[in-house]
Amino acid sequence: MSKYLKDLTELNGASGNEKAVRKYIKEKIENKVDKIIEDPIGNLLAIKYSGNPDAKKLLVMAHMDEVGLMVTSIESDGRLAVQPVGGVDPRVLLGKRVVVGEESLDGIIGYKAIHLQREDFSTPPKWTNIRVEIGCSKKEEAEKKVSVGDYIHFHSKFEEYDNRYIGKAFDDRAGCAVLMELIDNYNEVSFDIYYAFVVQEEVGLRGSGAILKHVKPDALLVFEGTTAGDNPELKEARWSTHLDNGPALSYLQSGYVINEMLFNSIRKTADMNGIPYQMKGRTVGGTDATRAARTYFGVPGAVINVPSRYIHSPVCVISRSDFDNVVELAKKIVSNDDYINALEGWK
Repeated sequence: MSKYLKDLTELNGASGNEKAVRKYIKEKIENKVDKIIEDPIGNLLAIKYSGNPDAKKLLVMAHMDEVGLMVTSIESDGRLAVQPVGGVDPRVLLGKRVVVGEESLDGIIGYKAIHLQREDFSTPPKWTNIRVEIGCSKKEEAEKKVSVGDYIHFHSKFEEYDNRYIGKAFDDRAGCAVLMELIDNYNEVSFDIYYAFVVQEEVGLRGSGAILKHVKPDALLVFEGTTAGDNPELKEARWSTHLDNGPALSYLQSGYVINEMLFNSIRKTADMNGIPYQMKGRTVGGTDATRAARTYFGVPGAVINVPSRYIHSPVCVISRSDFDNVVELAKKIVSNDDYINALEGWK
């Protein structure tokens, strides 16, 4: 198992509140890179220089934030009204445990008993009806513990079963773990490598824009957690990816067509090294590669995904072999010049 994945997934860090994740990553990597930069928005950038003043720049990226909730009101009965931070389906919240605020107060999210449901039995709950209980019965009591604007995170512990990892925030702590493994296994190359751990991806790809303008890279490689979609209630034609089939390569996503030369370079590297991979079957969803294509001078990039069942929920499931193969593919790509040189003659 990755030495970082468990720790990363159990840290709380919804969009805009990534400080615990950033602190952990910085402590683990600061003596292994040439330079570390923290920018005003909260991005963490680690750099390994090649020593060549004319070196090209490869930017590898993963986002630190996860989806979560935020307190929007404290009700007269002491319960907390909430809204999502990022893409959260209210149906995944019912009957779940959460932690609230800086002190990680225990909370639960319930819903009306099935005996009391009639017309709304088969309809998703509305956010206006979602409440978090923290054991208070009056507003004044709750206000001593919680404030409007406090974050709420899923209460989930990392678990391992055979070839499965279970937990929260694999999107995109799995990607962060991949970057940390790359730093640990760095091999000298002819280009400079910028490892970017970015913020606020889940609320609009915010952090990556600042990083791109600072680094001005020649090429980008994004490591993401993506939906598996191989649920029993879905027809196979609607599956996005499948657990145990290897890293999922994006060729098209919301807002961006993946650079063909970089895409082919990844496939070539995987084929040459016997690393299994799959094509991401559905093209919905965006990543920081989309932001790169729209930012400053349009940075060409590609995306390698770790498939995750029940993504954006407290009980995400990934395949250990998929994760290991993403790490192995990442090492092969970053340890030679093929990927960054694939763009020669592009124009």
